[in-house]
Amino acid sequence: MNVKSFLQFVELPTKVASMLPFLLGTLYALYRFEDFYVLRFALMFVSLLSFDMATTAINNYYDYKKAAKTHGYGYETHNAIVHYGLKESTVVAAIAVLLTLAVGSGIALVAETGLLVFLLGGLSFLIGILYSFGPIPISRMPLGELFSGLFMGFVIIFISAYIHSDQTVVTLLFSEGWASLHVHIPEVLYLFWFSVPAILGIAGIMLANNICDIEDDMDNRRYTLPVYIGRKNALLLFRLLYYVSFADLAVLLLLGVNPVLVVLLLLTLIPLRRNIARFEEKQEKATTFILSVKNFMLMSVARIVVLGAAILLKILL
Repeated sequence: MNVKSFLQFVELPTKVASMLPFLLGTLYALYRFEDFYVLRFALMFVSLLSFDMATTAINNYYDYKKAAKTHGYGYETHNAIVHYGLKESTVVAAIAVLLTLAVGSGIALVAETGLLVFLLGGLSFLIGILYSFGPIPISRMPLGELFSGLFMGFVIIFISAYIHSDQTVVTLLFSEGWASLHVHIPEVLYLFWFSVPAILGIAGIMLANNICDIEDDMDNRRYTLPVYIGRKNALLLFRLLYYVSFADLAVLLLLGVNPVLVVLLLLTLIPLRRNIARFEEKQEKATTFILSVKNFMLMSVARIVVLGAAILLKILL
C-alpha cells in the first residue's frame, strides 16, 4: 500500500467532517473560556484524525467484503481496495495501526483532562465502530445521518471546547464509590446551539451520499434514510437542513459576538442556495455529491473566520 492508495483508502479529503468541528470547538473555547492547552489540542488532533481514518477504512473494508453488487462506480472505482488491488492483510494491518494511534493518544488525553473525556470518547469510538461494523452497521440503517451529525458535530465540538475549559462546563468526580456529575446547563445548551450548523452540515453530507447511492444501496440491502422516505422527501430534507443551520446566529449574538460579524454569515446563503439547486437537479456521486461537502466547508469556515475575528476584537478591545 503506497501513500496514494492509503489516502484514497481512508478518503482523507472527507476528514474535514471531523477537523472543522474540532477547530470550531477550539475557537469557541478560546472565545468563551479564554484558555488554550497545546498538548491537549495535539493529543485530540491525533486521536480524532486517526480514528476518523480508521472508521472510513473499516467501512470500505466492510463494503468490500459484503458487496452483493460487484460492478459499477461504487465498487470498482470508489473503493480503493478493489481499485488498487490491495491485499486484505495489508488493509487489516493499516486499520490496526490507525486504531492503536487513536486509542493511545486518546488515553493520554484522558490522563490530561479526566474521566468525562474517557466516557465521551469511548462512546464516540463505539458509535464509530458500530457505524461501519457489526451485524447491522448504522451506515446501513436510516439512522446514519442522526448519529454522524450528533457525534461528529456536537460531541467533537463539545470535547474540543471542554478540554480547554478546566471543567467549568461539566464536572465528573468519583469519591468513595460515588460518582458526582455537575452540569452547567446554560453552557451546555450554548455549546449545542453553537454546534447546530456542524450537526446539520455533516448530516447533509451523509444524506447526499445516501441519495446518490439509493439504487446501489437497495441492490446491496443497505436500508438508508433515502431508501425509506424516497428521493423526493430526501431532497426536501437536504434543503431544510441548511436553512435550519442558521439558528446558531442567535447564540453568537447572545455570547456577545459583534452583530456585524454575525450578519455577514448570512452572505453564505447565496452560494448555499446555488449548490442546493445544483444537487436537486442531479444527484451523482462522481459530480454533485461534492456540493454537500462544499456546503459544510462553507458554513464551517465562515464561522471559523467570524470566531477568529471575534477573538481578535476581544483581545484588541
